[in-house]
Amino acid sequence: LPKIHRNNFKKVSTNNSTCDLYEHQNTAMILLPVFYSCILIVGVLGNGLALAVIFKNRKKINSTTLYSTNLVLSDILFTTALPTRIAYYALGFHWPFGETLCRITALIFYINTYASVNFMTCLSIDRFFAVVHPFRYNKIRRIKNAKYICIFVWFLVFSQTLPLLIQSMSNEEGERTTCMEYPNFEKIDHLPWILLGACLLGYIIPLEVILFCYTQISCKLFQTAKENPLSEKSGINKKAINTIIFVIVVFVICFTPYHIAIIQHMIKKLKYEPSCSEQQTFQKSLHYTVSLMNFNCCMDPFIYFFACKGYKRRIMKILRRQVSISVSSAARSAHEESSRDLGAHMTVLSKS
Repeated sequence: LPKIHRNNFKKVSTNNSTCDLYEHQNTAMILLPVFYSCILIVGVLGNGLALAVIFKNRKKINSTTLYSTNLVLSDILFTTALPTRIAYYALGFHWPFGETLCRITALIFYINTYASVNFMTCLSIDRFFAVVHPFRYNKIRRIKNAKYICIFVWFLVFSQTLPLLIQSMSNEEGERTTCMEYPNFEKIDHLPWILLGACLLGYIIPLEVILFCYTQISCKLFQTAKENPLSEKSGINKKAINTIIFVIVVFVICFTPYHIAIIQHMIKKLKYEPSCSEQQTFQKSLHYTVSLMNFNCCMDPFIYFFACKGYKRRIMKILRRQVSISVSSAARSAHEESSRDLGAHMTVLSKS
């Protein structure tokens, strides 16, 4: 048998033919490492700054800040898995780090996904109670109860993701080893139903809850503004609407493309065996929609900006300081330049 070249992948058998699911590897080897490198840099800087601000204002912590803090921790945990993923894509879908590390990075990836969705949902519900029922359900927003909710969310996240540690995540294909790729999961029984159930619990239900909260908040603000025009200037109302709008934007941009790709392909698999071109399109869409889903790590700091007053003030203070430093540096440079010009002019006059 001829030796398999390092750039060739195992081809999936489909209707007595072969189907290369990694035909886009040459493009992906460039685009995905660059994209994930940007996510790593922006994610570390943005979430690191958010964590520093939250730590400095820890005495003023409330339910909103607590949910935001858990989002920060989830994103920072996720960035620890990015260097190996960047290397994996740069090597052309080759994982040289072993099965154990593949499972750990997969666990971190799914922890970030489910934690982000759940804590964004908690933020939306928190804003809903703050605006629509500010007194009736005030106990739910107490910091003690919010801590219990966070513990429950993490328990839910780990119960969804820990089974991944007993599931093989890597697969040897020729001289390469792929990690956390969809073909590696196809041997699981009833996979379409499992993934559709995961989409229902991890995307559809949270999205419906967030949209419900947004609708109720909008109606409440409209009604309040109609009864009392001065209420439109309320900081709480403005913060609530900005927070939940941005949460919806993150959901639409980051999570929707991936889940739509999963849902439509799983429905196809329940009806018939997808053709080679359909499988190739799905595999390609997974790589790019997953990277888009991971982009939420960069967008979460904007949620903190809208939701947490301390974070917003700190950012604006840093920006003002940078502007003042730049202005003073420019003024000092201009002064020094004018002084040099004046000295040169006086020297010319003295010589004359």
